[in-house]
Amino acid sequence: MTDLDLTRRKALVTGGAQGLGEGMAQALAAAGASVVVADLQDDLGAKVAEGLGDGHGYVHLDVSDDANWEAAVAQAVEQLGGLDILVNNAGVEITSLITEIDPADVRKMLEVNVLGTALGIKHGLRAMRPGGAAGQGGSIVNVASVAATIAFPAISVYSATKSACDRLTRVAAMESGKLGYGVRVNCIYPGLVPTAMGAGLAHDVAELGLFGSVEEAIGAVVELTPSGRLGEVSDMADAVVFLASDAARFVNGVGLPVDGGMGM
Repeated sequence: MTDLDLTRRKALVTGGAQGLGEGMAQALAAAGASVVVADLQDDLGAKVAEGLGDGHGYVHLDVSDDANWEAAVAQAVEQLGGLDILVNNAGVEITSLITEIDPADVRKMLEVNVLGTALGIKHGLRAMRPGGAAGQGGSIVNVASVAATIAFPAISVYSATKSACDRLTRVAAMESGKLGYGVRVNCIYPGLVPTAMGAGLAHDVAELGLFGSVEEAIGAVVELTPSGRLGEVSDMADAVVFLASDAARFVNGVGLPVDGGMGM
């Protein structure tokens, strides 16, 4: 078995019905893991799980609901026979100038991006720690964003929530180590990827007049990126596989930039 071989590992991926989450579920399955896709979009999520083949599954999950998390993790453990990997990917981005912030939008992003990640860490650690439903240790990978490391206009609250994901990651890693849970906790900082969310952001900032067009907005991001291109879903998915694998066995409590150098 190579260090990146995830055979016999069991994974739960939130927000797995589309975009980055779908790609991460597919990459984990391709590396040998059994995967449960979790999402609010039942039809799409079940279709993604079906596409992964036999031995994979789907669970309904509202990441902002504690009882939902408890049930989803229990179902995943039952379906897979354990849990070694949790990817907290579910997130939402609502574009706004600071002068136009809507409190309802702020609450939505806080509930999904911060509370959702916190609850995921909570229930992931409970399941994976000694005496838990899985009890064999493992790896939690949280999905932050390059927005946590740069000052890009019109995403102030989103940026703040993704900075919170970074802090949650580091404290959770420390607690897990101090308490002997055997669970590594890391996060990644994805750069801009032309998923529905990424394309929506480019459209929104152009509509706000911050850039002359969607193409200009995308060009500005590429210009800020030393690698000279937007990210791809596979770039982010491969980073998750790495952090979940034995190749990252001594990588703990860190934020891994997967942004082509944009946030350096």
